[in-house]
Amino acid sequence: MKVAVAQGLLNSHSYLQYRSIVTNALAQGKVTGNEQSPALLHYSELNEVRMNRLDKKMEITEENIRKLLGLKRKYVWLVLSEGWCGDAAQIVPILNKMDSYSQHIELRIAFRDENEALMNLFLTNGTKSVPKVIVLDKESEDVLGSWGPRPKGATDLIKSYKEQYGVVDETAKTELQLWYLHDKGVSTQNEILELTLQCEQLNHQKM
Repeated sequence: MKVAVAQGLLNSHSYLQYRSIVTNALAQGKVTGNEQSPALLHYSELNEVRMNRLDKKMEITEENIRKLLGLKRKYVWLVLSEGWCGDAAQIVPILNKMDSYSQHIELRIAFRDENEALMNLFLTNGTKSVPKVIVLDKESEDVLGSWGPRPKGATDLIKSYKEQYGVVDETAKTELQLWYLHDKGVSTQNEILELTLQCEQLNHQKM
């Protein structure tokens, strides 16, 4: 795991670099990752709009700002992502906004298909679902926990839809995006911070 994490960090990007890579690929009529298709290109174009909106309008709650400012140890949030992923478009801008409030968090983003060894260590029910947030101790680069690919409420929505209709179709994806819109990023904030604070407590107990 150490080698895969180190390689992932080496291949990772800042949020601005990540956005630039995705945007430049779109300008060439391409998407990030190994697979190219009209559908993925369409999703990536939609995601550009979503991320731009979140960058401008999404806010971190006052309670979560206090929690971010109260962190004692330093962490890296290493995120596996791709530009065509609708969940990533709703989540990665939130992580970036949270990162801006704390000197104890460093956000790094690695593309899934360029980091297969790392992705294979963090599968979700056997699938390479993204985004996947890997919480690392910044000093040791030890893995402290992971989260993803989506908040519990969104996961429950998709699970319920699949149980009812047997597939995750365009209607399900539309409902999922509406869920994110109504949630305003609060669930993602809360869950990521809960995990990070659990890591903080475990680190404190070891000291």
